[in-house]
Amino acid sequence: MAISNTININSGFLLTRQVQDSASGLQITLWLKSSSGPVKLEILNELAVFFIEHHQLELALSSLNEQRIPLKKFQQLSLKTFAQQKVAGLYFSSMRSFYRARDALKDQQIKCYEDDIRPDDRFLMERHITADIDFIGKGVGDYIAGNQNESASKSYQLVKQTRCKRAKTPAEVSLTMLSIDIECSMQGELYSIGLYAFNTNSSDTKEEFKRVLMIGESQSNAENYIQWLTDERQLLVKFIDDINDFDADILIGWNVINFDFSLLQKRCDLHGIKFAIGRDGSTPYWRKNANNPEQNFIEIAGRVVLDGIDLLKSATYSFSSFSLDNVAQNLLGLGKKVADVDNRVQEITDNFHHNKAALAAYNLEDCRLVWLIFEKTQLLAFAQLRAQLTGLAIDRVGGSVAAFTNLYLPKLHRSGYIAPNMGDGESGLVSPGGYVMDSIPGLYKNVLVLDFKSLYPSIIRTFKIDPMGLIEGLKEVRAFNSAQDKVGQLDHDNRHLVIQGFDGAYFSRVAHFLPDIIESLWLERDKAKLQKNAALSQAIKIIMNSFYGVLGSTGCRFFDPRLSGSITKRSHEILKKTSKWISAKGHKVIYGDTDSIFVYIGADKSKQQAKQLGLELQGFINDKWQQTLKEDFKITSQLDIEFETHFTQFLMPKIRGFNTGKYAGKDQKAIGTKKRYAGIANGVMIFKGLETVRSDWTELSKDFQQELYRLVFNDEPIDEYILKIVDDLRHGLFDERLIYQKKIRRQLNDYVNTPPHIKAALIANKKLEEQGLKQKYQHRSTIRYVITLDGVQPLEFKDSKLDYDFYVEKQLKPIADDILPFIGKDFESIAGDQLGLF
Repeated sequence: MAISNTININSGFLLTRQVQDSASGLQITLWLKSSSGPVKLEILNELAVFFIEHHQLELALSSLNEQRIPLKKFQQLSLKTFAQQKVAGLYFSSMRSFYRARDALKDQQIKCYEDDIRPDDRFLMERHITADIDFIGKGVGDYIAGNQNESASKSYQLVKQTRCKRAKTPAEVSLTMLSIDIECSMQGELYSIGLYAFNTNSSDTKEEFKRVLMIGESQSNAENYIQWLTDERQLLVKFIDDINDFDADILIGWNVINFDFSLLQKRCDLHGIKFAIGRDGSTPYWRKNANNPEQNFIEIAGRVVLDGIDLLKSATYSFSSFSLDNVAQNLLGLGKKVADVDNRVQEITDNFHHNKAALAAYNLEDCRLVWLIFEKTQLLAFAQLRAQLTGLAIDRVGGSVAAFTNLYLPKLHRSGYIAPNMGDGESGLVSPGGYVMDSIPGLYKNVLVLDFKSLYPSIIRTFKIDPMGLIEGLKEVRAFNSAQDKVGQLDHDNRHLVIQGFDGAYFSRVAHFLPDIIESLWLERDKAKLQKNAALSQAIKIIMNSFYGVLGSTGCRFFDPRLSGSITKRSHEILKKTSKWISAKGHKVIYGDTDSIFVYIGADKSKQQAKQLGLELQGFINDKWQQTLKEDFKITSQLDIEFETHFTQFLMPKIRGFNTGKYAGKDQKAIGTKKRYAGIANGVMIFKGLETVRSDWTELSKDFQQELYRLVFNDEPIDEYILKIVDDLRHGLFDERLIYQKKIRRQLNDYVNTPPHIKAALIANKKLEEQGLKQKYQHRSTIRYVITLDGVQPLEFKDSKLDYDFYVEKQLKPIADDILPFIGKDFESIAGDQLGLF
């Protein structure tokens, strides 16, 4: 190790963060990736802090003294609560004292504010640091982390006495990835571990890395990427060495934390092996999700583990199943190297004993598929950009509330406020969801869709909706009313002081942050679109749209129904007024949903006329809102409606079962569905909410719907097609396409009324148990089943003939009856004799 006394100024991208008690007090450790490699920053003498109302300070100090809880210092501050109470800060030099003090004061009914914010997070956010950091420090040197064989591993820089600030420009670093996958027996005994990478090397060229660590005797004709180990212990030691030698910043995989790393940790513990995969030779730190004990989190010094499933969900990808095989098929058109995906565990075990080369190829392909999915969807870039925009840790799952807090809290403090606690907001009010208009069912030619661009963020920007802005706005109203010796709301002549919301909300025109935060994100997204940076554009869109959800979530400290209600109720008003304006111009509004309006413009319009009319309506509505809001609120409209889609053919179905429940006795022609429609735009069939895009309908039903709708939309004959499908189904030609697949979303014993997929899961688990095997259908697993003449049966234990009558009645008929009445036909009349068999 070489030590120097120089002061270096450098920059890097934040990988991991940690706070811990040390002999010298509270220590924050930040691991970065810099242009010269990994860097470990040590920040000493930081303090953990929370706030209490100043009038309770004497009682708090007495309580801490009685319980001998060390307090580093206390200080009266100029900050105040949203209730305008002055506060004091209590500062601690250890996390142990911080937690003890927090619990002790709460026992004394002393309210603590911001006591859930970790010192490492506070250190970063108060400096407006998100992911890119400029730093200076002393004692800079190169350290070597030892591996299992005590041989030299890759080095890292250690920087002490560190000072940090937000980087002026993003750090120019390239993060390296390594894809990991393990193969094992049902009992968790390891067979092999695959490693794959295709990073850019120091020469700016792509370099492929392939390796499979396999237990077994060396085979002369095997692929050279296979390395043979004698037993599981040697396999684990070699894996740890390879992790340290490769020295990747990012470790990726599929369910890689809860399965792969969790099992690796257990097997290391079993063999008494130190799972030393941290960059400083340390072992991982594990913790569980308090809200979901089945979910684990892993923290590795200087390395980040990214799970492909979690990241895809965070980036709003949706699949019928998030199995690696299904996602790879959908995104890449590739699948696993195993003959029977559903029974792959048995095939993997057979290959381990009889065909290790095949197992190695399968293991490596899983690693490669994960890598290709990350590459195809730009998942690493998405995670990096989200971290740079919000300050969220790069491996954070979800985190909308934390992202909002990171961006908002420092600004709030600088304006003299501390954040409220959860539950402090107004209660007893309910904010509605997005506005969904009653639809007018029918089969239409020429329907235009006009869509408000990011409506909720636009409303926040336009009407200055903001947590602190609400507090300041209400203060303004109270001061005005007091000065005028009035009680009640502002009169018409004094609306310029504030902007009125809903449910008694008023917002300051000048004291706010959220509208400005959204505006800056909006501008960045416009730049990203111009640069065709899809990952950045998507990251910004998700962040902006999450802010309404944050304000409407009871899990957020800033939750107040007056905030969320002033967004959603305003959106209702906007859609209703916009619809009236369009109708007044002689067009028929047939549906509206959250931020979109569907307009029927007549079957006689050409494509060019439809486009021209869409653009005219777009300009008219935007101008109308600009004028209306200036007159009514003295504000500038940030609302922006766009002509988005021209459906040349469009179906809005009727609601099924209109003769029952709340629809009993109503005119069936007047009752249309919500969030369910189909149409053709630019020659492409689009389905929304229908069976084609739902995971709980069979493949046959989806194929049937798509072809039937295509025929109807193109005015082609449909009778012969329907008859053939019904006939082929009854003759068993579609058996492999009559399989239901559904995810188990709760614990099995939580189901009171047992739906078909749970019945199938219970049957399968019982059969497995009878065979001496482990039950595999539990919460979060997916079950495949069929309906037979003997009822529901899991696919793997099917022993009865399929109930074809059931599939005709429940899978084909409802789909056909959604569209056929609009062309004067019905399923029963066409199917004729086949339905007579019922």
